[in-house]
Amino acid sequence: MRTLCSSTLIGEALLIMFAGLVAMKLTDVGTGTIWAVSGVAILLCVLLCGAITRPGAVWVGWALQLGVLASGLVLPTMYAFGVVFGALWWCSVHYGRKIDEFKAQRAAAEQAAPAAA
Repeated sequence: MRTLCSSTLIGEALLIMFAGLVAMKLTDVGTGTIWAVSGVAILLCVLLCGAITRPGAVWVGWALQLGVLASGLVLPTMYAFGVVFGALWWCSVHYGRKIDEFKAQRAAAEQAAPAAA
């Protein structure tokens, strides 16, 4: 799960950075405000990559997805990107957990095999 979620979060950090650049030119929101909000979101994405296996980190990721979706209030294109990254986040969490379960089952089977022989 860590690899899939981290990949999604890094992609999202890049999206937020580029969206901040676009928002500076296309909106009346102040540059300082845009970079304060974008900077916190980017930092959260990067920090969450390292903490994704800790309890509650997935829920923080969901909150981040809602924040990206809500940024559509400032830059309407972000509604579409929020939906796309929300779907990517769901896939990363869902399939990442399945992969982790499969790896755990395989490791248990490999440990049991030498003991049986």
